Amino acid sequence: MIDVLIVDDDFMVARIHRGFVERIEGFRVVASASTGEQAVAAVAEFRPHLLLLDLYLPDMFGLDVVARLHGTGHDCDVIVITAAREAEAVRRAVRYGAVNYLLKPFSFEELRGRLEQYAIRRNSLLTNDVCDQTDIDRALSCSAPTTTGSTLPRGLSSETSRLVEEILRNQPATLSAAECASQAGISRVSARRYLEHFAAIGRAAVTLKYGNTGRPERRYRWMGR
Repeated sequence: MIDVLIVDDDFMVARIHRGFVERIEGFRVVASASTGEQAVAAVAEFRPHLLLLDLYLPDMFGLDVVARLHGTGHDCDVIVITAAREAEAVRRAVRYGAVNYLLKPFSFEELRGRLEQYAIRRNSLLTNDVCDQTDIDRALSCSAPTTTGSTLPRGLSSETSRLVEEILRNQPATLSAAECASQAGISRVSARRYLEHFAAIGRAAVTLKYGNTGRPERRYRWMGR
């Protein structure tokens, strides 16, 4: 069981995130904190394995919480969940050892993909000896080792997942859901579900293409191995 501390100054947002986490097998929320000082105290009391950490806290920047924890010897992992889109915030999160960075607002499936990915990486180091460089690369990789079988969200099939993955892998540039649907012979809505799943678990990157009117088009590029 992976113990999680949720750190967010918005009570309702923290409550929603708690509900998300508690729906995922193998994870449990041990506490919530709304300030940086509360987060530091909660880590000392509950010893969580993972922080879901907002960056905009009322008393300090979220990554300063990480610095405080490192300074006191606490080594819990951190997934940043924030609206902060500044490149420097992302770079600093990486320097501080964040295992993932998820922009608000996000869906349950997006969070679940990242938590399942984290669990796989964490458990691989807890249960296996490091035999060679491949084991190390797998543990450090941002991609999940598989997208088929039980790791897929409900309603997605492994056969179609492999088909969409193959199309995305072989795309020289970016791909829209409509373009993927045309190549795969499935509906645009279905194609987007698979593409968003790959994005949620870190195997596809998403960029926005802006037109003159309407919503920007989401375009996908393969990032996994």
